Amino acid sequence: MTVRSGTGTEIMVGMNHLRFLRYVDEIARCGSIAKAAERLHVAASAVNRRLQDIEEELDTPLFERLPRGMRLTAAGELFIRYVRSRSTELDQVLSQIEELKGLRRGKVRLVVSQAVVSTLLPEAVASFRKTHPEVAFDVHVGDHVHALATLRAYESDLALVFNLAPEPDVTRLAASEQKLLALMHRTHPLATRDEGLRLRDCADYPVALPDGNTAGRQLLERFMVRSSVKLKPLIESNSFEFLRNCLHHEQAISFQVAVGAISDHGELVAREIEDRGFPKGQLVLASLAGRNLPVIAHAFAAYLEAAMAQMRYEL
Repeated sequence: MTVRSGTGTEIMVGMNHLRFLRYVDEIARCGSIAKAAERLHVAASAVNRRLQDIEEELDTPLFERLPRGMRLTAAGELFIRYVRSRSTELDQVLSQIEELKGLRRGKVRLVVSQAVVSTLLPEAVASFRKTHPEVAFDVHVGDHVHALATLRAYESDLALVFNLAPEPDVTRLAASEQKLLALMHRTHPLATRDEGLRLRDCADYPVALPDGNTAGRQLLERFMVRSSVKLKPLIESNSFEFLRNCLHHEQAISFQVAVGAISDHGELVAREIEDRGFPKGQLVLASLAGRNLPVIAHAFAAYLEAAMAQMRYEL
């Protein structure tokens, strides 16, 4: 291969190098050269050859070759952090170049709680894309544990999840307090009751609850530890959509934080629970501390901050 001098050629050599580093990253994610090659759409022999080249250059193995796959060595763990950091920096530069060209392209990668996928996030994405029509979004639903993992692995730019505990390597960009509300169909006897609603009133009806990994369920469980009222859920699920649909078919009650509860435009009714100290959650927008976000992700983060500051819910 002939390589001519000059800035353009040097950049292309660097870009090819980053492409080969992606081979190593994909092996680490898949735990297999064959699976990595399949995802990269290249021959397994090519992936293996590039890995061997890099290991020879570093003079140390990056993976343990096991009977059932590949596992990173200690050196490999260090090298993968470097690879993912370089990839993120490249995304940042490319995004800035697109901004300078006025194209406003790029991709925003988010991990979010289920509660924000009904109204808040779709509305924010649609509104943002009116002025940034070339921007793509990659959205995954997960809890706060999954959010931390994807931020640290550089798989997500932003997290929008509930009750994200303070972490030294995570920057909280914005937070919004969210009440935990009782959710029921508009024909439910408690939906139109004039007097205030207390948790003990809900105990006389079937209860449909999110599973124990959700913020709303954890808030409710902590409150019931201190309360004389005990709820026995007859329906449990990790799908908010399933739980909401159950409310259309029987006189059950569910509990969700406000941003996820108020979104059915009349069919479902959200009621406040008036017990003293009934819990509230916190919706948190966060990114990895010290990371330079792609320009377009930074712009969308600012947009979400403003949207969260303006959230108002009428019951």
